[in-house]
Order: sequence, then structure tokens, then C-alpha cells
Amino acid sequence: MQESIIVRDPKVMLGKPIIKGTRITVELVIRKIADGFSIQDILEAYPHLNREQVAAALDFAARMIADEVMSEA
Repeated sequence: MQESIIVRDPKVMLGKPIIKGTRITVELVIRKIADGFSIQDILEAYPHLNREQVAAALDFAARMIADEVMSEA
């Protein structure tokens, strides 16, 4: 699902993962959630987004974290 929705383009937002066709980064979506925004709040703040796009951003972030290798301190 998210492969076609989340893209990277070095010419847009310094190559950070974004929601295709926007300048909304996955990072922004995650930070909004961390700040207490609900998905509905995000949709209201960014009316050009839809629920599938926000879900794809969250899924992308989860996959990135799942693929991280943790090292012992």
C-alpha cells in the first residue's frame, strides 16, 4: 500500500519521505501524533490529505523502526 503513497525525491524536502504529491513529510505526521493530534485532527489541519495517506505514513515509519538494528550501549 504505502510504496506508491510514500516517496522520496531529492528535490523535495531534502529527500525526506513524503506523501506523494505533497510536501508533507512522514516526520511531520509522526510529530503531530506525538504532540497529541489524532488522525482526524491531521485530516482537518491538512484537508488535502486522506486517511489512507496518513495511515501509509504511519506504516512507513513503523517499517523503518522495525528494520533498525539496535546496538547495546
